[in-house]
Amino acid sequence: MSNALPPRFMIVERRPDRRGWRWLLLSLAWVASVAFAWLWASERAAPRLGEVSVELAETRERLGRQQAELRELRQRNATLVRSDQISRAANLEVQRELAQRELEIGELREDVAFYDRLGGANAKPRGLTVHSAKFVPESGGTWRYVVMLTQNLNRGAISSGRLQLSIEGVRDGKLATLGWDDLHQRRAMPPQDYAFRYFQQLEGSVMLPPDFTPQRVRVSLRGEGAAVDQTMAWTGASATGDT
Repeated sequence: MSNALPPRFMIVERRPDRRGWRWLLLSLAWVASVAFAWLWASERAAPRLGEVSVELAETRERLGRQQAELRELRQRNATLVRSDQISRAANLEVQRELAQRELEIGELREDVAFYDRLGGANAKPRGLTVHSAKFVPESGGTWRYVVMLTQNLNRGAISSGRLQLSIEGVRDGKLATLGWDDLHQRRAMPPQDYAFRYFQQLEGSVMLPPDFTPQRVRVSLRGEGAAVDQTMAWTGASATGDT
């Protein structure tokens, strides 16, 4: 009788591991799905891709044209601005020239009227009178006055006498009159002498208070056999008028 011992080693058949194949199949399926999705998207987008490319090119071309037009418009605007500045400067210069010419013409007309009054063919004989009274501001707050006296009634005769000025206006909201002494800020200020045959220009300086607004000028002439009081409106830097 024999007792057989069990074998120490046993041969077992090894079955292949299928888990690796499963992961491989899943990977392949995922790659296939991605490829399918890409192909599907490409197929759907492909018909519009050409149109989009054309539109993009046209848009870029329009953008280039508009940028060129914008640069041209900016240059034109800069030229027009500069031209406008030059035109304004020239216009101001012309206006200054016109104002100067108008002033000269006004002075010439005044001179013509003055000489025509004295010796013109249609000049009417007139006694002692104030032809004009002008006031021009000076530095220091004084006013330079120029008073023109005329007469052609007694040709060749000498008119002589004394002149005084007074200025009427508004001060502190009330009517006020500055007399000869007030205008010179001096008591018992002597009148200004005059003596002429046909005309004479008298000049001097007076002081107006800062709070005084002149409105009218009164010229008083006192001479042998003559007493003239002539009032005229104050018109800015000059005043002219008749009796």
